[in-house]
Amino acid sequence: MSGAPVMVERERSYRGVSARALIGYLENLGGERVDDRTVEGEDWCASFSESKVSIGPSMKLTETTVTFEGERAETLDPLIKKFSQKAVRAGG
Repeated sequence: MSGAPVMVERERSYRGVSARALIGYLENLGGERVDDRTVEGEDWCASFSESKVSIGPSMKLTETTVTFEGERAETLDPLIKKFSQKAVRAGG
């Protein structure tokens, strides 16, 4: 039985870090920027969305959600771990 491969998807959100900075981190991990919201690696893809979130009565931060996709969890999970280490150090 064959067919289209099943895609693995993981979603992570980061506060206080711009999509531009996150794109740079993914480029450092071997990805290539496709457009303002997408970076592709050899066997993975990451796309971004941004929103403002309240963190108190008068303060808002940018929250960037990254959706990682690939054919194998064995590829995505280590990538996300390395990426998150960079993003958490930079974020608020």
